[in-house]
Amino acid sequence: QVQLEESGGGSVQAGGSLRLSCSASTAMYSMAWFRQTPGKEHEGVAVIFPDTPHIRYYADSVKGRFTVSQDKAKNTVYLQMNRLKPEDTAYYYCAAASDYWSGAWSSWTRYTYHGRGTQVTVSS
Repeated sequence: QVQLEESGGGSVQAGGSLRLSCSASTAMYSMAWFRQTPGKEHEGVAVIFPDTPHIRYYADSVKGRFTVSQDKAKNTVYLQMNRLKPEDTAYYYCAAASDYWSGAWSSWTRYTYHGRGTQVTVSS
């Protein structure tokens, strides 16, 4: 059973930065970050493909502020979040898939494995 473990959440003031980490117990085909606020569905934030790390996708709401990267040797991906806004407040989840899939990268159900999440709170 693949396990994903997130870390790095916390509280920060608007304009600040946080870095999230997600470590997988084995190599994955794709690793993504999602976020969720109460009453809403999971929103895709960013995705990276460890074997082709130059391919990355971001949600429009975070482009230019967030950066997804990886340490392939450690099966770990990072989400560097800069210029945080109060609307970035959410529970952030790591998700991963072990095989190729077609369809939208931002679909929660496309990923077989999901972490437990970490809270990010941005105050104004």
